[in-house]
Amino acid sequence: MSASPLEPLDQSIVQELAADGRRSFTDLAERVGLSVSAVHQRVRRLEQRGVILGYTTRLDGEQIGLPLTALISLTPYDPAAPDDYPQRLGHITEIESCYSVAGDESYILLVRVPSPVGLEDLLRRIREAAKVSTRTTVVLSTPFEGRSPRL
Repeated sequence: MSASPLEPLDQSIVQELAADGRRSFTDLAERVGLSVSAVHQRVRRLEQRGVILGYTTRLDGEQIGLPLTALISLTPYDPAAPDDYPQRLGHITEIESCYSVAGDESYILLVRVPSPVGLEDLLRRIREAAKVSTRTTVVLSTPFEGRSPRL
């Protein structure tokens, strides 16, 4: 069952928060034309409904010592094996995102590591933990990332 579409005011609130998740309720209220208390209630309701999943801080991998980003595709050795790769890999902190995908691969992982040697070690740990073959694509540059969907 799909969620009902957002009301126009809720769409406006979500778009404003997607642009800047640190906006104050006062600023948000001014931008969408509601009172601060009305905006606060709507944001809380959007959080409860699961429209707003959380608030994060995006970090520059270069600045924090993780300049190498890669996409790792996972293919099970045995297609009949249980599909429990996210549970098997959840403890590996270098994995930033895990996507279940259609196609030859079962999952694609987004990872960040300090070096090619770090990537090699990570690949070994992923293969051991999940019992899968991997195919790796190293990211050369990121023209844009993490854009919010337009409503």
